[in-house]
Formats: sequence, C-alpha cells, structure tokens
Amino acid sequence: MIRNIMLETFIGWITAPFKYLRLGKSSMRFRTAVVGLGSAIALCAYGFSGSIALAQAPWRENAVQGQTVPRDVREMYEKGLTWLEKNQDNTGRWTGSGGDAGPGVTGLCLMSFLAYGEDPNFGAYNPTVRKAVQAIIADQNAKTGYIGTSMYHHGFAMLALAEAYGAVDERLLWEGAKADDSRRRSIGEALELAVRTAITSQNKNNVGGWRYSPDASDADTSVSGSIMVGLLAARNAGIEVPDKNIDKAIAYFTSMTSTSGQVAYAGGLGGFDNSPARVSIATLVYSISGRKDLKEFKATSTFLKSSDSNETSDHYGEYTAYYKAQALFQADIGAWEKWNKSLIQDLKAKQKNDGHFDGNYGAPVATSMSLLSLALNFRFLPIYER
Repeated sequence: MIRNIMLETFIGWITAPFKYLRLGKSSMRFRTAVVGLGSAIALCAYGFSGSIALAQAPWRENAVQGQTVPRDVREMYEKGLTWLEKNQDNTGRWTGSGGDAGPGVTGLCLMSFLAYGEDPNFGAYNPTVRKAVQAIIADQNAKTGYIGTSMYHHGFAMLALAEAYGAVDERLLWEGAKADDSRRRSIGEALELAVRTAITSQNKNNVGGWRYSPDASDADTSVSGSIMVGLLAARNAGIEVPDKNIDKAIAYFTSMTSTSGQVAYAGGLGGFDNSPARVSIATLVYSISGRKDLKEFKATSTFLKSSDSNETSDHYGEYTAYYKAQALFQADIGAWEKWNKSLIQDLKAKQKNDGHFDGNYGAPVATSMSLLSLALNFRFLPIYER
C-alpha cells in the first residue's frame, strides 16, 4: 500500500512541471514543480523503498534564494502568522476579532500564509490554508460565481483563489468531506466562476469598471483595483480573461488619472486629493497589465515617489501600505528598497506583542495587509513577481 501511495505521488510530481507549462503557470510555480520533479527522481533512484521519508520541498528557502530577508521582517511575519493561525475559527474564517469579516478578509489572510513560502500542502500551516480555501469556496454562489456580498470581497477572494491555484493540491483540499458536499468544487472551477462574475459585472457597467454591487452602473477606482488585480492574477494562473475587458478597465483608470498623477475616486475627472492609496492602485494596475508605456503610468509612478505621496492619515494606513509596497516594487525597485526600510521600522513599532496589528477595519484586515506589505521581501506570490 505504501508503495502504491508513493508511486502515485511520484507520477504526480513527474507530470506537475508539464502541467504548469501547459496551463501557462507562473515561473515561480514552475520552479516549485521542478523541485518536486527532482524529489521524484531521487525516490526513483531509491527504488520506492517504504523506509524512505517523503521530504518537503524547500519552498520558502527556494523563494528567497539569493536574497537577504531582513531579520526583523522574518520575525514580524512569523509573529503575525502565529496570531492569524490562532484566530482562525473552525469554519476557516476570521470572524471573532471584531472589524470586517467575509471572504475578502479570508482571502487576505490566506495570501499572508501563501506569501511566506511554506509548503501549503504539507507545511506547518497546511490546515490553516486548506480551511481558508474551503471557506472562500463555500462563500461563493455556485450558480452566479459571486463571492460574498460586495465586489470588494469578491476581488480579494478571487485574487486569493488565483494565488492558491496550482499551489494547493486539489486532491487534498476536500479530504474527509462528503462526496455530496455542496461546497465541493475545485479551486480552478471556483476561480473560473469568479472571473465570469467579474467580466459579466463589467459588461453591465457604463464606464468599464466596478462598484460595490455586481449590477452597478457606476464605478470607483478602489473597488475596480481589487477586481483588476484579481483578474490579472487569474490570467497569470492560466484562466482565460479576454483582452477587451482588460483594455476596457485600463481605459477607465486612464480616464480617472490626472496629468499630475493623482487619481480620482469615482465619477469623472475632478475631486482629486492626496490619496497615495488610489495612486498606488493605478500604478499597480498599469504595471502588472503590462502598460508601463502609458503616460498615465509615468505620471502616477512619479507622483508615488514624491514626498506628496507620504501617508498623512492612519485611517487607511495598512490599506495604503498594502498597495504602495506592490506599486513601488513594480514601478521602481530602487524606490521600493528605500521605502521598504522605513516601512519595516514603522510596522515593527506598531505590531503588538502577540503579533497582530490594529486598524479601523479590525485586526485580521490590519494584520494580513501589514504582513502582505512586507511580503515583497520574500517575493514568493506569483502576483509579486516583476
């Protein structure tokens, strides 16, 4: 029996790299699959001996190979994950610590674990990861594909599914669940449904973006940013996302970007203020959609690196840091490295002894977004690749 299990594992590892190539997975996932291939070849050399222990692939070590991750980052990150792990409820959600809750919050917390690079299938956080993925799928309407009760939640949940797709072993995801369990869909199926919802919503929208409701006719750059990053991550994972929809969303963002690089919230041009969060969102969207050629990208990235983009309010502190870290990393690695040093010190001073961060939207949101703003130091999530 042991030999059969090991043979099945060997076959899965052997075929994994070719599966990722066929589906157009990210380079990081392909590199992880190659690690598995090497392990499989080693098992073959040992003749599938039942006495050989299956070694875990060195995910995090590979992810940061050749990089120096500051000690403060590692320590803060581990403390934060410990708090998140302890505060996940039995359903896989983060609901008992006050503040916002829902599939978007679950998605942000899930990505915090995936971004650290531990093996999500056999590593220390495997139960936490698996329960979180199950919870997001359970919160999805099986018919419409809508996740949660707000397109904000839908966007962050869709992004988390995209990052889990190809990393979390589908064969283990529903292990122990009943065959007729209504939640029981694969990550790929759930992700395709989520993408379809986002596309259908945009096609109904008068300006090519998204608002809180999937049936909204207007849009804002904050909600639209969460959906766009989710769609681009899904496309990166191999899910079909029509170019025309990406182009339509980019056109919406350019219409909301001023020549100074400031980005409006809703409506049309006008109503600009000092919002580094919105400038960061637009910069990130332009970057990961491959539109750094746009004059709007040059304007937003220049504004983002100026002193005018310094955070002036704690109200959106962790939200701004979450997007600004990614935007600077994509736009100008030198600017990110400089800003990252100050961010580390800022977050070190704000983190509580038990590992959590406080924020206006509750500790799970503040903790996960703060950790994810540090996660560029690990550079493991595919969406964090430059």
